[in-house]
Amino acid sequence: MGKYEARRLSDALFRRLAGLNPEDPVHSYVRGTVIELNMPLVRFVASRFRHRPEELDDIVQVGTVGLIKAVDGFDPDRGVEFVTYAIPTISGEIKRFFRDTSWPLRVPRSVQERYLAAVRASDRLEQALGRLPDTAELAAELHVTEDEAAEGLEAGRLCRCDSLDSLRDDGSDDAGSALINRLGGCDPELEVAELRVMATPFLSRLPERERTVLLLRFWGGLTQSEIAARIGVSQMHVSRILAATLAGLRERIEHGGDDGGESAGGDGGEGCGDGAGESAG
Repeated sequence: MGKYEARRLSDALFRRLAGLNPEDPVHSYVRGTVIELNMPLVRFVASRFRHRPEELDDIVQVGTVGLIKAVDGFDPDRGVEFVTYAIPTISGEIKRFFRDTSWPLRVPRSVQERYLAAVRASDRLEQALGRLPDTAELAAELHVTEDEAAEGLEAGRLCRCDSLDSLRDDGSDDAGSALINRLGGCDPELEVAELRVMATPFLSRLPERERTVLLLRFWGGLTQSEIAARIGVSQMHVSRILAATLAGLRERIEHGGDDGGESAGGDGGEGCGDGAGESAG
């Protein structure tokens, strides 16, 4: 059935529906038929919101509720086509669904309604005044207190989140900078803080060269190449010293301080392979 035939049949069923008692089983059958005939309207309106993250099936389901409300509230004697009446009703139901579910923070319905009213009133006053209205003018337009008008506008911040890339423009010293550039970063020293605390009691037990390498690396912040130049060995040899020393310290810490031999001492762990050295670099 084409859409024009569906509209003509729908109009005829609406006239039939108006003459039936709501308790009559025929009324339910005719009403259901009208709803089914006009389901394409729901899919048409829902397609306008395809860009939203919600599933299209969910939007169609909400739009169907709007269609049912439109069928129940339509008066064929007013001379208005059902399509003209139904589309805003369906769209309004879908928008209400988005309004109720898309706020990052859940706020009372009264605050949401106040926000929408404040936005509409602000738009009207801006067109009339040629500028943004102040809180007193907005409150007078809405017939509410200034605090309620301000609360309505403030609630709008709850339905959107600022991007980390957005620029700040509040007159402060860092105005114009992106939010992400004002966030703190991880302190690289935290990565070795625990090691320093656990290793400090064992440093005095290490041979001088191993202790020097460990101090330069984790307390002095030098790279392996810088340490190698400082003590006159190759970078690879420094890597092996670190690998063997750290392995020995780890073993001592895990055994609660039991010395268990010179596992962290010696000639810098010459027996360690290159892979072990690289992993400690």
